Amino acid sequence: MTIAILYFYFNPSSAFFPKCPLYITTGIYCPGCGSQRAFHDLLHFDLNGVIGHNILFLFGLVVLIYQLTINTLNAFFNKNIKSILYHKKTPLVLLVFIIIFWVLRNIPVYPFTFLTP
Repeated sequence: MTIAILYFYFNPSSAFFPKCPLYITTGIYCPGCGSQRAFHDLLHFDLNGVIGHNILFLFGLVVLIYQLTINTLNAFFNKNIKSILYHKKTPLVLLVFIIIFWVLRNIPVYPFTFLTP
């Protein structure tokens, strides 16, 4: 909760927030670059800002909401809904998706520049 308050009141572009070490040393955007600013924008209900800083953050949020919904339905309504996140191939699919995103956001050509933070 304290982190959310900190990110709500302070813009992560300020000096005291940590910067991405990969970007600082190599100039390559990692899959998480822009996530701090995306979280700040999410707390201010700026969906365009979230998408602009890191669209993968938004997909991660959707996955988190999906899992919380499954857990809530199973706990409160005595359901036995299986989550697709527990499928044995899910980690591999997510890893491939993240790596593709990582590669595409570092291509400095027109449609891929929308993926940069």
